[in-house]
Amino acid sequence: MDLTFPSHLSAERRDLLIDVADRAERTHGDAFLGLVLSGSAGRGLATERSDVDVDVILASVPERVATAKSSALDEATTSLDELEELPTFGSDGWWYRWSYAWAPVLLDRSGGAVTEAVRCQASVTPEEADSILIEHDRLDGWLNYAYRSRKSDRDGRALESRLDAVESLPWLLDTIFSIAGRVRPYHKYLPWELREHPVEGWPADVLLPLLTRTADGDPAALRETFTLVASACDEHDAARGHTLTTDTIRGWGDELELFRG
Repeated sequence: MDLTFPSHLSAERRDLLIDVADRAERTHGDAFLGLVLSGSAGRGLATERSDVDVDVILASVPERVATAKSSALDEATTSLDELEELPTFGSDGWWYRWSYAWAPVLLDRSGGAVTEAVRCQASVTPEEADSILIEHDRLDGWLNYAYRSRKSDRDGRALESRLDAVESLPWLLDTIFSIAGRVRPYHKYLPWELREHPVEGWPADVLLPLLTRTADGDPAALRETFTLVASACDEHDAARGHTLTTDTIRGWGDELELFRG
């Protein structure tokens, strides 16, 4: 069978994946629908110590499925129905969704269903974005930690300011990527994704230094970040035809002067 490999994949890893596909074909026949490469190998970041993370997609998964796991290979078996399910934010399966972001589909014998399901796993719909930002309080949570950090800095509490600034970062990243319609990447892949797949309004050479400065306790970083977040929320609300995120920001009233001063 013909597999579509990314150009960065080594010959040794290609042979390993061909073996996986051949074994899946022999074992499952027509129920074998696709092969999805994930992890560092799928994104061109593998080292000599990296294993190959691959999902074998079946029409349905038998009760007992023989898979392979070794220092070289981490093989998972998933049904197409499971792949098409989208765990909601905060659920046990939410963080696994990013594993499909930018993951090459090596084989799709489902008429495109596997490829589309992989795309949806790594995407955030506008409705999901509103839920993450507002119902799950990720925007307000970032404002809360950033505000606490600014207060402590104002009052001369350097350690307390830095701790709250660091605590704010996951909330900030959820906000940024949700507005962009994407699942937030694992930290390991954040610099790579920002450089290879830029987020509009947050270029890597802007966001990465802001994150570093925030973690290092630079109070000016939060002020600069606030300006960018407010602008992104304005654009998001305009595109959505509501004022949910801008209302959240305005709800902080005069407290926002700490971000402007």
